[in-house]
Amino acid sequence: MGFSSELCSPQGHGALQRLQEAELRLLEGMRKWMAQRVKSDREYAGLLHHMSVQEGGSQGRNLDHVSQISQSWAEITRQTENLSRLLRQHAEDLNSGPLSKLSILIRERQQLRKSYSEQWQQLQQDLTKTHNLDIEKLKSQYRVLARDSAHAKRKYQEASKDKDRDKAKDKYVRSLWKLYAHHNRYVLGIRAAQLHHQHHHQLLLPGLLQSLQDLHQEMALILREILQEYIEISSLVQDEVVTIHQEIAAAAACINPYTEYEGFLQQYGSPPNTPPCVTFDDTLLEEGEQLEPGELQLNELTIESVQHALTSVNEEMTTATEMVMTRQQVVTQMQREIQREEESIHPRERVQLLGKRQALQEALQDFQMALCSQAKLKAQQELLQSKLEQLGPGEPPPVLVLQDDQHSTSSTEQEREGGRTPTLEILKNHISGIFRPKFSNLYRLEGDGFPSIPLLIDHLLRSQQPLTKKSGISLNKAIPKDKWALNHEDLVLGERIGRGNFGEVFSGRLRADNTLVAVKSCRETLPPDLKAKFLQEARILKQYSHPNIVRLIGVCTQKQPIYIVMELVQGGDFLTFLRTEGARLRVKLLLQMVGDAAAGMEYLESKHCIHRDLAARNCLVTEKNVLKISDFGMSREGADGIYAASGGLRQVPVKWTAPEALNYGRYSSESDVWSFGILLWETFSLGASPYSNLSNQQTRELVEKGGRLPCPDLCPDAVFRLMEQCWAYDPGQRPNFSAIHQELQAIRKRHR
Repeated sequence: MGFSSELCSPQGHGALQRLQEAELRLLEGMRKWMAQRVKSDREYAGLLHHMSVQEGGSQGRNLDHVSQISQSWAEITRQTENLSRLLRQHAEDLNSGPLSKLSILIRERQQLRKSYSEQWQQLQQDLTKTHNLDIEKLKSQYRVLARDSAHAKRKYQEASKDKDRDKAKDKYVRSLWKLYAHHNRYVLGIRAAQLHHQHHHQLLLPGLLQSLQDLHQEMALILREILQEYIEISSLVQDEVVTIHQEIAAAAACINPYTEYEGFLQQYGSPPNTPPCVTFDDTLLEEGEQLEPGELQLNELTIESVQHALTSVNEEMTTATEMVMTRQQVVTQMQREIQREEESIHPRERVQLLGKRQALQEALQDFQMALCSQAKLKAQQELLQSKLEQLGPGEPPPVLVLQDDQHSTSSTEQEREGGRTPTLEILKNHISGIFRPKFSNLYRLEGDGFPSIPLLIDHLLRSQQPLTKKSGISLNKAIPKDKWALNHEDLVLGERIGRGNFGEVFSGRLRADNTLVAVKSCRETLPPDLKAKFLQEARILKQYSHPNIVRLIGVCTQKQPIYIVMELVQGGDFLTFLRTEGARLRVKLLLQMVGDAAAGMEYLESKHCIHRDLAARNCLVTEKNVLKISDFGMSREGADGIYAASGGLRQVPVKWTAPEALNYGRYSSESDVWSFGILLWETFSLGASPYSNLSNQQTRELVEKGGRLPCPDLCPDAVFRLMEQCWAYDPGQRPNFSAIHQELQAIRKRHR
């Protein structure tokens, strides 16, 4: 029994969510209990130490000779002091060991719950879209086209005059072409839905559940090791306590990650509830032509569309195959890394690998999705290839009704037309693109032919000849392309370098000149309003050009996923830079870097741009230690430099945000100045977290009472005074960025 075989139904999903909530509550209870134990052990050790100090000071005062009692009592107090030291050491070991690891486990468990819920919802949405919505849309369009075709056929059969009959026949031919083409799309959609249905219920959903079970079992094993470590540290040596701890140890040892969920599965397990797979709806053929259900139609009307479809599928198949290989390599590498680290670390440090295990689970899910896409394309490719191979090098079969009509044309008309043009060619000329080779691989409209389209356009532009006699339209001037618009093909994506609120971030290069870039992607599943918010950053950056503002290169919006392409700042984010390079950083360099930040914010202030999320994590550092402001996802613009926000504080960085913004949603350049003060504090504390011991609510209460952050050790007094000015409660009392920039430049000049 396992999650993948017993919990595939919606009821199983609900049971899993309840299980995750219950286990998280249990882990939170364990953490509070351990924290209380650490606190009580510290207090007890402190009391013992106080007793020993007091008693040690009074020893020998009442006796003027050495007695065995006093010597014994002195040894007792000395051993009591040793016991207090031992208990204090135990308390510190509990805090840095089991309690710390349990906090990591809870954090990873919360992330697992969120990740599983999102992936399950995504799988259900994809299945519903492919299996229901897309198919129903195709069916609806199929019925409309079938009725239109039948109507056109009746009109054609009822037409008596030659002129009316030709016109009716032309409409009938167009309706047939639309019907046959849509029939093929419907067949391909059915095949894709079938394969998606199969992969969903046989690979994707079971794979997700199996990965979830593996991680749950791994966490159960880690929890057992945490409890065992806790018991070993907190165990005392008294005989009466040993028995209790043996029972506790036995209880902890009973945790078996491989049988942990058997009772849960027995209670909530159910056989897989696989809904029926989609099939071709035969009722669609009742009003249409004599078409074969589930079979592609290849005739003189559909030969081009089938060939184009095969070409498109082949291109998509190549991309899908590359994606499968890439994701397989990612999975293999992650598995090797985890195996290598498992062999090198102590078993009790396995909790450190939970993040990588979850990343591996996500990579496996991405790999299965890529395999599903590849399988769907392969099935469509085989359908199209087999149909074209059956045709061979010969001509496609004619449409019977058109062939019969051709025989009814009088010989007089054939002679007058100089040989009747086939109906298929008329239809092709009607629906094909304007530019295509005619004779000897030349491109033309109605006039002369040219070996390439640019030469044809240049000729039409110079001669001012009409494109066609019927339209009378001539070329005048070219409409320039938006300089920010890029095609997806202009980019060569590299490795993933991070993840943002809207999707993943990749390194890459421009195919034209190999310029290194950072590519922010937007998940295709996001609703339109969030995609618009994603593009907000690009709309803002289009207007700005400053050496301390990250530079926008372009936007790719022609197809999904949407990309924002920016310059690649290879030094990474400022916060990581401070934490990793802090030991070698000099105050002079730190002053130069915060001066860069002030210069960038001074520029934004002059443009009435409010950043709203200024922090060390949202600044980037170049290889030459130049700082650039980045991450404009929360930025807003206002003519008066003031922006009012509403909707709660779910995404507001509370510890960096000014009081008026938290209390009233009023953002301005003055609120950015407050955040800049926190950035200064982060800089001179070398990446420490502000208010690290306080929650968001406690931080707000402290600030409202007038409390502020202390001066960091490395911070010059003049810089700390500037911080305090930035943290003035009244926004009007804070300096603007121009004054801040000038002050930092002056401080840097004075500093040696």
